[in-house]
Amino acid sequence: MEITALSISLILSLCELNSALALNVSSARVSSEAASLKCKLQSTTRLPAFSVDGDYVIGGAFSIHYNVHTVENNYTYMPEPLRCKGSIIPRELRFSSAMIFAIEEINNSTELLPGIRLGYQIYDTCASVPVAVHVAFQLSNGLDPVFYTGDNCSQSGMVMAVVGECASTPSIGMSRVLGPFNIPQVSHFATCACLSDKQQYPSFFRTIPSDQFQADALAKLVKHFGWTWIGAVRSDLDYGNNGMASFLAAARREGICVEYSEAFYRTNPRSRIQRVADVIRRSTAMVVVAFTSPVDLRILLEELSLEPSPPRQWIGSEAWVTDPDLLRFSFCAGAIGFGIEQSVIPGLRDFLLDLSPSKVAASPLLTEFWEDVFNCRLRKITNKSLCDGSEDIQTLQTLYTDTSQLRITNMVSKAVYAIAHAIHNAVCQETNSPTQCDKYTRIESKEVLMQLKKVNFSQNGYDVSFDANGDPVAKYELVNWQKNESGNIELVTVGHYDASLPLGREFRINRNLTWVEGSTQVPVSVCSDSCPPGTRKVLQKGKPICCYDCLSCPEGEISNATDSPDCFPCLKEFWPNAERDTCLPKPVEFLSFNEVLGIILAAFSVGGACLAIITAAVFYRHRTSPIVRANNSELSFLLLYSLTLCFLCSLTFIGAPSEWSCMLRHTAFGITFVLCMSCVLGKTIVVLMAFRATLPGSNVMKWFGPPQQRMTVVSLTFIQVIICTIWLVLSPPFPMKNLTTYKERIILECALGSAVGFWAVLGYIGLLAVFCFVLAVLARKLPDNFNEAKLITFSMLIFCAVWITFIPAYVSSPGKFTVAVEIFAILASSFGLILCIFAPKCFIILFKPEKNTKKHLMNKNQS
Repeated sequence: MEITALSISLILSLCELNSALALNVSSARVSSEAASLKCKLQSTTRLPAFSVDGDYVIGGAFSIHYNVHTVENNYTYMPEPLRCKGSIIPRELRFSSAMIFAIEEINNSTELLPGIRLGYQIYDTCASVPVAVHVAFQLSNGLDPVFYTGDNCSQSGMVMAVVGECASTPSIGMSRVLGPFNIPQVSHFATCACLSDKQQYPSFFRTIPSDQFQADALAKLVKHFGWTWIGAVRSDLDYGNNGMASFLAAARREGICVEYSEAFYRTNPRSRIQRVADVIRRSTAMVVVAFTSPVDLRILLEELSLEPSPPRQWIGSEAWVTDPDLLRFSFCAGAIGFGIEQSVIPGLRDFLLDLSPSKVAASPLLTEFWEDVFNCRLRKITNKSLCDGSEDIQTLQTLYTDTSQLRITNMVSKAVYAIAHAIHNAVCQETNSPTQCDKYTRIESKEVLMQLKKVNFSQNGYDVSFDANGDPVAKYELVNWQKNESGNIELVTVGHYDASLPLGREFRINRNLTWVEGSTQVPVSVCSDSCPPGTRKVLQKGKPICCYDCLSCPEGEISNATDSPDCFPCLKEFWPNAERDTCLPKPVEFLSFNEVLGIILAAFSVGGACLAIITAAVFYRHRTSPIVRANNSELSFLLLYSLTLCFLCSLTFIGAPSEWSCMLRHTAFGITFVLCMSCVLGKTIVVLMAFRATLPGSNVMKWFGPPQQRMTVVSLTFIQVIICTIWLVLSPPFPMKNLTTYKERIILECALGSAVGFWAVLGYIGLLAVFCFVLAVLARKLPDNFNEAKLITFSMLIFCAVWITFIPAYVSSPGKFTVAVEIFAILASSFGLILCIFAPKCFIILFKPEKNTKKHLMNKNQS
């Protein structure tokens, strides 16, 4: 269970009180004067690492050591002060030196706080929350070793503001102590987004951007390179937990999935670190996002280096990705992440190297640093060899002297200058003459706090200001770990991120990147490969949304984007291509003159018409012969004419349907066929009447002579004309696009308009055909050598058979074959009529002229 900073501070206070009470009880009893308690803190007061007095004092808190000596209290004696242990962190020592350098620069300035000297009190917090809280109490109590609980509390030497701490968790503890006293705290490296909450941390500012901006930038970076399946590790403290929470929320908005998210801390048992390392090794995610402190990540990388693991592309937060101490891990080459912008601080390197023996000897911290880096001793408490004076810090290669990558160091400088500008605005007056500052003006930290919210200046070319949350404008460099020619890893700036730019333009890359294992190809880190256009994503059961299968789009649907979650149908007149990623116009289909079936039907149609004309020519040439005269030549010529029209009307069914062709094809077919049936019916009646007229006393022929025959043909045809006219007036046929028969193509056809009209036309033709067939059957056994009734019977039998089979074939045939069936029925019935009725006669006329005599035709004894 995490102990809050405020709880820790209370515990520390109670511990001190209990210790004091224990001493008083052991001596005798608690005095009645305890109401005016006077606590002497000499035994528990921490001495600053560096201190200089001044007109206004600025406090500093840095994790110069990375651990603290653990003390077990038994409450029987005064607890010892918390002491740091472990090696000095050269980088943090540089940060504290940069603060001193900035204050000395300001003291020498004639523009900023002229005539006023700033002092400083810099403490080592040992990277410990209890120590940081203790330092905060000491800074807020003033610099006197004794404080009183009466009304006249001394405020001599109270700090105006505090620079630090570097980590988020100690900064949270310090801010909870400093906030109630309105003492501003300006951190150079605490990035937790939680510190932007002014309700909880009203006096907190920082010169480094909030992790909220970095989390958004990291999510955009991961999305930019197409990584949707990543792993995540974090330090188990406020910086890591809050930073990773912000990143995961931003990643979800970008559609990024996380395979695992592991937390650890430097003090965890090794088994815990091993478990995190094993998770990374076994994972399928190529990319690992690490939101950790440099010390925590160093421990994890050391564990990973013990056993070979698959290559991983590391994505780093600003806390470690620019830390030169981690560049020794060669298997992390290719790592990328956002770091604070590089800067140049003129004169800082010379200041850092200006460590004279007297200055080193005067500072226990510098003495310890000197002994560590040169492996010699200046004090008698170590067993190292004595320093002989040949040590030259100018040749020293350490993070303390390395000013090639000044990033966080500049944040320290900006924090000091921001506080100085706030004090300047509180105690100085701007006039036409040189700025006048009164060093005797007594100001409280609350005034500095109010002025700090308004500061806006430039330092070394960098703008410094704070928004309502105490945060600066977020600007980052995109850095890449690249191997140089000598094989060493170095930091290379390859891009920038500026949160102040318009949406979509914040992020830019201006150099080539090197990836894991020195590759120049962007590594792939996805749970499932992208679904190409023509497919859709189907989530795998029980897995994150980034794990899916790709299924082809259903028939009639497409997807034209990669990783499409759904397919969408094409418009009615369009159909997907074979890849199902584009809708193409459906091919329009109709029975045309250019296709084989259309050509064949047209050829038979024209051939039938020519046959009818040739037959008519033969009949006309032999019109005086007995066989032509005996079969009612007038009706024969009219029948041949109607058959010619029947053959030719089938041509109207071929070709693209139009409004006129649709009306013409059905009406022409109906009328010409009725004309044909009327002629056949007339011939059948003539045959019946002719043989009945041979009976004694019969005069029926005068009732069905040529005028009556013409009237019958005209009357029967006129009825069909009336039916067709009504059909065309009320609901005529019209061209339409049939989209239902075939899904993948359009059938251009003639809609009937009125199905009743169409079947009325066919029904009337069928009625006449049946009537003809019945009469022909009755006349088939009449005596004659050439009985035309037999021929009509056969023709009507064929006609009826064709049209009876036409009905189911017409209904069931799809698309253009419906038209082909109708044409076939027209041609078959027409050929049946012309062949059955006229072919035998033409055969006799042309090849058996000896039978073309009246005697032969009237001979009733011959079969």
